[in-house]
Amino acid sequence: MSKIHDDMVQPIELEENWQDGANCLGVDPDLFFPERGASTREAKEVCRGCIVREQCLEFALQNGEKFGIWGGLSERERRRIRRQRAQAARSIVGA
Repeated sequence: MSKIHDDMVQPIELEENWQDGANCLGVDPDLFFPERGASTREAKEVCRGCIVREQCLEFALQNGEKFGIWGGLSERERRRIRRQRAQAARSIVGA
């Protein structure tokens, strides 16, 4: 698993105006919501190196965003993180 996935298993605190520092400000939003089967490479490239990438991803995870690229990850990638978090929470409760 990649480092960002490992780091993102635990929720982070969102700062109030985290979007103000995003690389995607001023970029066509359609880039981040490609048609089914279309490439996500360009959107993920915008996210690469973004200083608020973690906050963006956490926002999507906390708000159940089902579509688009958030924090450099697709919905499928975000589902994996949600499953990991749910599994970790269950193991804590069961301990």
